[in-house]
Amino acid sequence: MIEKRKRRARNPDATRETILVAARTILAKDGPEGLSLSKVASLAGVNRGTAYQHFATRENLIADTLQSVSDIIFRAVFGDPETIGERDVEHVDMVAVPERLANFAMENPELGRIWLLQVLSAPDPTADPFWREYAGSIGRFAQTDLAEPNIDVEVFSVITLTANFLWPVWARSHSQSSDERKALSHRFAQEVVRLCMYGTLKSAKLPHVAAQLESAAPPPPPPQLRVVC
Repeated sequence: MIEKRKRRARNPDATRETILVAARTILAKDGPEGLSLSKVASLAGVNRGTAYQHFATRENLIADTLQSVSDIIFRAVFGDPETIGERDVEHVDMVAVPERLANFAMENPELGRIWLLQVLSAPDPTADPFWREYAGSIGRFAQTDLAEPNIDVEVFSVITLTANFLWPVWARSHSQSSDERKALSHRFAQEVVRLCMYGTLKSAKLPHVAAQLESAAPPPPPPQLRVVC
């Protein structure tokens, strides 16, 4: 007598995550233009009908995949988004956060760069959870008495994020092991902290440059960067 095979219990959340894992793999390799439901379904080991049940269109798949990347970066750098509202921006570990971001960028270079380019070209970057918290936390910090005056929050955010996700291009071409890459991540994070702490110019010796900066103070950040999201 042939024993009937037990039907495997369906787990929609697990299936969706399996599809997203496959989509992130293809995204890192081929970019958004390489994403298709059929290709992702094949890599995930599910049929196309199942993929379409979770993502009705290719556009939905791309948007949700990028959203999942943002969530992964958020958790790697800041922790659980459910508790992020409890964070006191004046007591953030300003050495650990750059270190975590540099480490993530080093270990996920292609995925990080694709995410960055999508966010920077988006009509509304604040729709992205990680960008919203990253730029938002800088904006909130800029309003404390720990910050220098007239910080252009958007410019600073773009500069530091771009540097983080481009540094691995240099590091990976000048390293041969995981330990060497970790050391280069640490060097990068330390220099970011040093630049934030001290800058590269001795302002007392260059008063004319300081005067130009003061006269060209940027406008205040938009309201959404001041709100804890």
